[in-house]
Amino acid sequence: MRLKSVWIRHIAFPMMEKIKGNQIRRLLRSLEQSAKLPEKELLALQADALRKLLLHTIDHVPYYKPYAHLRDLIEQDPGAALQQFPVLAKETVRERFDELIADDVDKSTLILNRTGGSTGQPTMFYMDRFTVEHYEAARWRGLGWWGIQIGDPCVMVWGSPIELSRQQLKRQRWKDRLLKNQVFIPSFDLRKEKISEYLDLIDSYKPVYLFGWASALALFAEFMISHKRTLRHPLTAVLNTAETLYPHDRELIAKAFGCPVINEYGARDGGLLAYECPQGGMHLNIETAWIEAVDMSTKEPVATGEKGLIVVTDLHNFAMPRLRYLLGDVISLSDAHCACGRALPLIGSLDGRENDTFITADGAYINGQFFTNLARILPTVRQFQVIQKSRTEVVLRLLQHEGLAQADIDAFCEKITERMGTVHIKVELVPEIARQGSGKLRTAIREFAI
Repeated sequence: MRLKSVWIRHIAFPMMEKIKGNQIRRLLRSLEQSAKLPEKELLALQADALRKLLLHTIDHVPYYKPYAHLRDLIEQDPGAALQQFPVLAKETVRERFDELIADDVDKSTLILNRTGGSTGQPTMFYMDRFTVEHYEAARWRGLGWWGIQIGDPCVMVWGSPIELSRQQLKRQRWKDRLLKNQVFIPSFDLRKEKISEYLDLIDSYKPVYLFGWASALALFAEFMISHKRTLRHPLTAVLNTAETLYPHDRELIAKAFGCPVINEYGARDGGLLAYECPQGGMHLNIETAWIEAVDMSTKEPVATGEKGLIVVTDLHNFAMPRLRYLLGDVISLSDAHCACGRALPLIGSLDGRENDTFITADGAYINGQFFTNLARILPTVRQFQVIQKSRTEVVLRLLQHEGLAQADIDAFCEKITERMGTVHIKVELVPEIARQGSGKLRTAIREFAI
């Protein structure tokens, strides 16, 4: 028995509920119950949450008060009413920031957050504790499907919270270790000479699961396989979040760690949106978010099964509602039913960020995974990055090493040309392909708007 896990689960969390009004466990119980509801009841629950949010928004959020004429439609059919609101771009959030804050909240009680700015300028936004606790409850529900509970020890391969000072970060780390049973490995410092040391840390901490980005977890997996290294204590699962989990990365990580790889989908500015169940279904958390997919160019809704940009309405952020917020990822929604029996709807595909999607001169879209799949069949290509400067200009950046074969470089360029048509490809051989400050590695980047 893990005494610290039991202490956190049965003592620390109940204490936080009494002292700070923490509602995570209550919300978790509610989500566990709603996941068992028939589809019709589940959708009615979601619609009722949307109705309350929209009524609050037209009354208390200056940016949305011009839509007060939709009140009757909101009462009758909140889903149809939501379609009358514009898609909200990140640029608009930055430009109209103050107008998006509800006029009935005390700003001193709110949590100011911001995106990592991986695709440009960071976007700031407010949340309240109630919103954050919904995200946490949704995560624990998903983890619970795999037998992982509140308080179970976890090692996080993660970047530093961008909004914390060094001293605040140190306090946060101790708090995480004491109250959440988590320790951190810095994802921005994954040099090969450090990975063995980090694996020793994992062995000593004996976590139930690992949590991190696929690209960082894959580095561990590659090292473990090449050095014939295994963990002394088996894991229940490895959890990927905040990056696209490609099939080859899933296979590699599962092989190295000897356990299932769980996919979680969410974002700082979108919340915890979907969780994978043991039967492989990627279930949407529709009790906490209203999710749509829209055409990349027109921003009009696409049919079920078609790929589009994800648009998110957080159903519990009453402090700074962002209706139909354009998150920036490409997905498709599915009308299939999961073998697990849960009525929670499914995501059909997760295809990474919108600006990981390239566009050819004749207007065809190419998902960034195309380049990843291509690199896999070129044996001497260890690491790469493809940058689309314009519809006819591409930079192919390759990690330079002694074994890199010119034949593979030529084949890479040839396949890009076959898929994209007439493009000028500039090849750059570099000693290192820089990761983002957080530790993420972006392999496909489009630098211009569609």
